[in-house]
Amino acid sequence: MEQMQDITPKEVDELQSNLLPLVGVRIKLLQIPRGLLKCFEPSQVGTIVGTLVDACVPELHQLLEDNTALAKVGLEKHEGILGDREGYPDFKHESGKRVELKLLYVEPTSVEMKQPATPREASARLTQKVTVKNVNRSTDVLLVLAYQLQPGPDEPDMFSPVVTDVGVFSMIDCIRARDQRLTDGGGKWFGDYETPAVLSKMGKAKLAKGEPLDHGVYGRKESEGRDYNEDTNFGKLKRIPCEPLQRFLKKHGATYARRGHYPKPWVISD
Repeated sequence: MEQMQDITPKEVDELQSNLLPLVGVRIKLLQIPRGLLKCFEPSQVGTIVGTLVDACVPELHQLLEDNTALAKVGLEKHEGILGDREGYPDFKHESGKRVELKLLYVEPTSVEMKQPATPREASARLTQKVTVKNVNRSTDVLLVLAYQLQPGPDEPDMFSPVVTDVGVFSMIDCIRARDQRLTDGGGKWFGDYETPAVLSKMGKAKLAKGEPLDHGVYGRKESEGRDYNEDTNFGKLKRIPCEPLQRFLKKHGATYARRGHYPKPWVISD
């Protein structure tokens, strides 16, 4: 039997070119008055828009100003293989590629908004439901749509999300980089790729003393006194040290990882 090969950089680049018509698409379902924006932090608006679009991903074509936009780029809804609302993957492409969609909020310009004390980390993530068990290494990609609130062409005081950029990344590379980060930090999977867990404060202290760890059980919070706790930040985009993805985050002003070790050590300079 022929061994399955990883999706190639050329295939990823070709798919990204096919999806570029999504840039400029305006999602008019949500319109926010300019005066109301000053009541929100950018991350709060991002949460509202992200929650709205994520919930409607299976019917994304109904949100678009041009309902044929998805058809033009060869995307259609995928039946999913996980059997729930967040079934993986989201879309299939006419080329045979399978596409998982995530959103990246880009702060708007020339509009007054509340500013957080510290930069907020992008909340989109590849959860523990997406693993080497269900990722097809030769066909699957991560599609990140960067979007920004922009004034309408006919209503300059009404802001709607507009897709500003498209990033396409090898899913198997993202998953491998995500999982290597977990294990490099002393974490591990519990079960058959069921629950990712990181060392607790107690576990780190025991490890420093050379004491054996309890690998049979994990906790959900420090007060439970386990050596491992469930990783509640697992799979957030910043925590997937795949260099092309991190460069995309940097490009759009999001917090990003400056270095990683997959598939070999790399550093992003300022």
